[in-house]
Amino acid sequence: MGKDVHIRSIDPEVVRWIDDFKPPGVSREEYLRQVIEAERRRVFDPQASLFSTGIDPVRIFGQLPFRFIDLFAGIGGFRSALTKLGGTCSYTSEWDKYAATTYEAWYGERPDQSDIREIEYDTIPDHDLLAAGFPCQPFSLAGVSKKNSLGRPHGFEDEKQGNLFFSILDIIDAKEPPVLLLENVKNLKSHDSGNTWNVISEELTDRGYRVFHQVIDASAWVPQHRERIFIVGFRSDVFDEETTSRFRFPRPPSQGPLFGSILESDPESKYMLSDKLWKYLKDYRRKHEARGNGFGYGVAQPDGVSRTMSARYHKDGSEILIESDGWRNPRRLTPREAARLLGFDERYSSIFGHGSEFPQVVSDTQAYRQFGNAVVPKVVEAVGAEILAVMSAAVHSTGSGCLLKGQTAMSGSPSVADAA
Repeated sequence: MGKDVHIRSIDPEVVRWIDDFKPPGVSREEYLRQVIEAERRRVFDPQASLFSTGIDPVRIFGQLPFRFIDLFAGIGGFRSALTKLGGTCSYTSEWDKYAATTYEAWYGERPDQSDIREIEYDTIPDHDLLAAGFPCQPFSLAGVSKKNSLGRPHGFEDEKQGNLFFSILDIIDAKEPPVLLLENVKNLKSHDSGNTWNVISEELTDRGYRVFHQVIDASAWVPQHRERIFIVGFRSDVFDEETTSRFRFPRPPSQGPLFGSILESDPESKYMLSDKLWKYLKDYRRKHEARGNGFGYGVAQPDGVSRTMSARYHKDGSEILIESDGWRNPRRLTPREAARLLGFDERYSSIFGHGSEFPQVVSDTQAYRQFGNAVVPKVVEAVGAEILAVMSAAVHSTGSGCLLKGQTAMSGSPSVADAA
């Protein structure tokens, strides 16, 4: 028989947080009870799957609880989104020291900065979902063009970055996660006349995954055209075909935010382009327009959406310039505006104790690089919610109470597919 515990003098902000996050129809008391129970289990049994029998999976944090790992993590677009959905991150890998510094400041733990090709994969904790935005430059239109002009290899032939996809396969072989969520540039499907995509698809299928993919433009969630391919995989020995057939990529909101919504009211003057740089950009644009090319700077309008922010934004900011009243020349985005443009806003910063925004802990140059390489967390959250619908359906349809591959792989234990 449980004992009553009464909590008095709760801060109004905490009450608002409870009301914002609890599922419809669940009382504040029941929601707090489930949160406390989930945290107790996490502390006393950190390796246990969160899919334990007896816990209603739709009640904790309003979503199905699960564990995930974050590979090529950058500044945590996957971490923000999947935590918002109720996930617990078990392991993070990010080799760049500046990105690792930001990640640590934002999420409270420093990623493993080892070369992912040299990690002992068996030591990675068990997890329900593997998330990875593996390096995109070897496959992007800009990256391929640049490497071709320099006579350098690209795609899987790029030994430094392109073959890191095979490290993901090594981790899949070692840990057999039930679900995969991968992200890359839209050019991945057409790179090398489709051969690159064929390799990726075949390798995942050969490992027992049913693979779904779609190019999604983030402009329905943030005021920026940012097309990326999302790849989702469900293991066939954990999910039956009927369950995975329910998966659909999210339908974009009918109206996304406008560019003006992310702008600061009083940005510092240091973000204005110099006279010399502005002249260079205008001359460069005129030169290419005369040749019939569309190359050149872009001025974003407050009532529209911007071009894609790239990792080279720190060089001149030319793809997204802003005209401000009273300013002699256009200006760049501020780092705070760049964070908002990618969707790293209060929706996620508040979860990790940062109030209305994540702090900037690196130089402007590094911040621009990080945002230019980032995955949009609001898109990940939308895709993740559809994945969780499939995972939840599997839990309820089988009654097994557990999806973790480490459990189904035990000798004599039936898989979810077998139990269905």
